[in-house]
Formats: sequence, C-alpha cells, structure tokens
Amino acid sequence: MAKNPIIVGLEIGTTKVCVVVAEAAPGDETRILCVGQADSRGVRKGEIVDFDAAHEALRDAIADAESKSDVTIRSAYVGITGGHVTSLNNRGVVHLPGERNEISDDDVGEVKLRAGEVSIPTNNAFLHNFIQQYRVDGRDGVMNPVGMLGHKIEADYHVVHGVRNRIQNTIRLVREVPLEVDDVVFSGLASALAVLDREQRERGALVIDIGGGTTDYVIYRDGAVHDSGCIAVGGDHITNDISMGLRVPMARADRLKIEEGGAVLGTCMPDEKIHLRGEPGFAARDIEREMLHQVIHYRLREIFELLKKRFNDERHLDYLGAGVVLTGGSSQIPGIQYLAEEVFGIPVQPAQSPPLSGLTSALANPQISTALGLVEYARLVQDEHPTEGFWLRMKHRFARALGSR
Repeated sequence: MAKNPIIVGLEIGTTKVCVVVAEAAPGDETRILCVGQADSRGVRKGEIVDFDAAHEALRDAIADAESKSDVTIRSAYVGITGGHVTSLNNRGVVHLPGERNEISDDDVGEVKLRAGEVSIPTNNAFLHNFIQQYRVDGRDGVMNPVGMLGHKIEADYHVVHGVRNRIQNTIRLVREVPLEVDDVVFSGLASALAVLDREQRERGALVIDIGGGTTDYVIYRDGAVHDSGCIAVGGDHITNDISMGLRVPMARADRLKIEEGGAVLGTCMPDEKIHLRGEPGFAARDIEREMLHQVIHYRLREIFELLKKRFNDERHLDYLGAGVVLTGGSSQIPGIQYLAEEVFGIPVQPAQSPPLSGLTSALANPQISTALGLVEYARLVQDEHPTEGFWLRMKHRFARALGSR
C-alpha cells in the first residue's frame, strides 16, 4: 500500500480507457505504481456517445488499476479531447497612473484579468489560460514584472476552450463511477508534459499525439504554449481505410497497420506480398505490401496537413528548434517520422520516456503518454496550489469558466 499521496491520471479515449496510478514521493519524484486499462466503449472521436457503455468501460479500467496497485481510487485528473477543443492568444494591457511607476502584484493581477476578457462562443467554456510573457513599456520576454519600473504592462496569454456540455459529459461520467474530478486537462497538454523536457520547451517544439479517434497538438515557443488544439481524425481512421481498401476485418486491419505497415512509399520490393492467414469468416489470401503502405501514407499525410493548416501562426515552424515530437499509438508506424519531416520541413523524433520512476514498461509506451502527462500536470498543480480544490482552480481560470452548478 502506498504511503505517500496518490495521484491518478485518467484518459477516456476512443480505443482505450487508461488509468495511471502514481505516488507523489518526497522531493520532485513521481513514482508510477500501475497502469489500468480497458477497451473503450461508447466513445467516438474522443467524445462520449453512449453513456452506459462508456461508464462500464471506465469501471473496468478503474477495477484493473485498483487490483494492480492495491490502492482505492477516489479521484482523478481527467483528460479532455475532441474536435471541439480549440485555442487562441490574447493580450491584456494596463497603464499605471501617472504618479506611480513601480509595478505591483495588483497591477499584474489586473493585467491577467484583462487578458482573460476573451470572446468565445456562448456554448463554450474555458479549460486553461497560460501566460506566455509580459511586456513592460514594450520590452518583450519579461516573466515577472513585479517590482520593475514602467508605465505600461502587457500580458500575453494562451487560452484553451471547448464546448461546455461535452466537457461536462465527461465530468458527469467520472462522477457516476463514483470518483471526484480533481481537475480537467486538455489531453494534448498532458501529452506534451509527458514527452518534452524543459530544454525542448525552451527551444520550441510541436507535440503531435495521434490517438484512436483524434489527433491533439501543442506548440511550445520560448518555454510557453503558443498554439494547441485537436482534429477529429486519428489512428482508427487509418485502420478503417485499410479495412475498406483491402477488404479485411477491422481487427486484422489494426494489426496490419502496426506490424506490417509503413508510411513511406517506394520502399517495397516489386510485387512484394503479405500473406494473411485464414480465420472464421475470412479466407486466407495475399495482399500487396505497397498498397498497404499507400493507404497508410495518404491518411497520415492528410492528418499532418490538416494540423499544419490549423496553426494560428504559419510562422510557428520557423521557431521550433527542437522540431516535432510524435506520440500516441499510431506514432509507432514505421516511416512516420520521414513523412512528418516531409510535410513540416523540420526534424521529427519519437517521444522519449518521461522523467518518472516506477513501472518502466509503461514509461516507454507512447500509447499512454496522455495519462502519464496527467500525473505530471497534477504534480505541478499541487506544488503550486497545494490547498486548492478543483472548483476553486476552475474559478481561477476566469470566473465564468464552467458556469455555476
């Protein structure tokens, strides 16, 4: 039984429900105790479409985690994804009164509030607001202006928001287990926290997490989040393309994608075949390997090109010294790095294991980057605001974040 505080990261994905149980050891260390999983049901493109089926899958994953860790799970940090999640950048400005030129805590608080005066759709709710930088009298790159002399202070913030009802559906599902929701976190941010170190964030990096039904992305520049979002296309779409194009069952198509597939064209021998063994309802036959690669290549290219079009600043790629980092289940497809480099024009690398201890096999698995990142997010939040609960933190993300309940 764990003796230190327990942190739980919960991802309710399109293909799996993943629960990471961790122990917050003394110092900065976080130790992974176990990973509980269950096949996802009732979730499509990262969003709940069948509440009862999703509830059953969630309970199965929680039970798996509890049996492996000997921990009773009471609450969790929950990932949120889906095509409804989007972002924007905004700037707040405060002019100091003429008789005073020393910036105070109150001035910083005021400029934060003004940066939060963002117009988003009435059906949406705020998920996060991240400081990028402050400016004092036009000087860029200020991280803490308190005590500095100046007459004008500006704050640049990155704001993440999504459809309120879809966020609340996930919260309600978790509470029905019943578990308390410690916080809700954009899944793309969690993945980025799991796979990037401080140097990569400072140099600038694009993290792409290709999940089953969605692909999340986060762009860091100068150590801060500058762009983020999600498109409702993921690895399951590749599997479906293989199933339809090559006329094979979905389960067989999914195995082909990882075990025999490739993202680069022209690498196969002429007339190279893959033999598919027969099984009930499916007769044995051969398929062309190059055709399999074509199906994978064109769908992955579409995903990368859709992402590139979503960036709120087309110049982002010029500032990413650490390049692109790929994670998620489909990031394991052979040759995917070369295809991504062709589309984005900068170096691409697979995700590295996060700086956590414990279950080493889990740390090397890109399929659970989001759940691992939720644990890392939890540790950061608890270090910064150790006494705050979920709803108080939600209020701090602009008072109208999720509305009154």
